Amino acid sequence: MGTKMPRAEDNKLDKVIAEARRSQELRETTYREKALNMFPRICGRCGREFSGKKLRELTVHHKDHNHENNPPDGSNWELLCIYCHDMEHQRYLEEDVLHNDQDSVSTYKPFACLESLLKDKK
Repeated sequence: MGTKMPRAEDNKLDKVIAEARRSQELRETTYREKALNMFPRICGRCGREFSGKKLRELTVHHKDHNHENNPPDGSNWELLCIYCHDMEHQRYLEEDVLHNDQDSVSTYKPFACLESLLKDKK
């Protein structure tokens, strides 16, 4: 049982993934730095102040949930602590599920044959 040699496709995929991650990190660093320079270092929800080592707990939230929408004036950003940021995204997911449930009509009828089943038991 020897070691498996990496295939050319695996190396290509690894390079593409690594480049995508570097691009995302660079993009995030850029808008994060801009947001930290534009806004007070305070969570927009709970009001906690952040500085020093705790500053890493302050994140940039995209109000429209589109991470590609980074206007230079920062109008799509708000600074949120990691806890409030998680709660904001959870709220967004729950709202999306609720909205989708109202739009769809279920055709499944779980008790459709219940009456006939009960008659068979008698």
